[in-house]
Amino acid sequence: MRYGFDIGGTKIEMAAYDERLNQVFCQRVSTPTMDYSQFLGCVKTLVAQADLTLQTRGTIGIGLPGITDPKSRKQLSVNVPCITGHCLADDLACTLDRPVAIENDCRCFALSEACTEQTQRHDIVFGAILGTGAGGGLVLNKHLHKGKNGLAGEWGHIPISAQLVQRYNLPLFTCSCGLTGCFERYVSGSGLMALSRHFRHQAASVPELIGFYRQGEPLARRLIAIYVDILSCALASLQLMLDVDAFVLGGGVSNTPELYLLLPQAMRSWLFPGSEPAAILSPVFGDSSGVRGAALLEQHTYRMQ
Repeated sequence: MRYGFDIGGTKIEMAAYDERLNQVFCQRVSTPTMDYSQFLGCVKTLVAQADLTLQTRGTIGIGLPGITDPKSRKQLSVNVPCITGHCLADDLACTLDRPVAIENDCRCFALSEACTEQTQRHDIVFGAILGTGAGGGLVLNKHLHKGKNGLAGEWGHIPISAQLVQRYNLPLFTCSCGLTGCFERYVSGSGLMALSRHFRHQAASVPELIGFYRQGEPLARRLIAIYVDILSCALASLQLMLDVDAFVLGGGVSNTPELYLLLPQAMRSWLFPGSEPAAILSPVFGDSSGVRGAALLEQHTYRMQ
């Protein structure tokens, strides 16, 4: 049995999967964010309840926001501050008396979506999250690729093309990572709204902006055209570097059906003549991919170089 945890700043979702990846058990609780001992105890209780209910000892994979320092193995998480500075995997392994695999939640999404029927024939799958930020994960032949410094998949922090800045007279937004002009600041949901404010649109949210677009409102249509051009440039850049077979989009912006029609054609202008754009796919498991991907962590080895 495989146990997966999707841990966020508000809730912890724990699910158990059988050998065919059918979900057989699920429970949700509020996340203890400020007390580390309470956090460890909460995870221990959830595992104990699953073990008792299912009469087994499942393998454990955990997906959560933030990063794990590759040298010290300590966590850094803004959403769950109590785990910052702790070797969470080691402490949980001791608490639960079994190995624990921990990964960024965006990579868990990518791993889950790379292990579905729609991607079974694709060797190189990139999961691209378009939410509050722009994260992702690279999966090669159903294996997560992390890289020496654990940076593989951080596509949101590639700098935006100077051609795009000049074409649309875009501002160079600063990024919370410390860099300037990161794609995340333009292609994420918050980035799309930053563009909306820059061009003085009245929409107060992404769904509202999409609503104006569907009504044919001229400024909204121009904004979405700019957004699609920026996003297609980012994805095409990844395809030129990695020759990606398929992109699976996640996050709130991925719920916009028009993107799957517009992006392939827009990508052609950023690729070599005659090159076919990678498939642009909607997620199969959506919001449930994080916990499903976490459950898969124990079953996959990482490619470190």
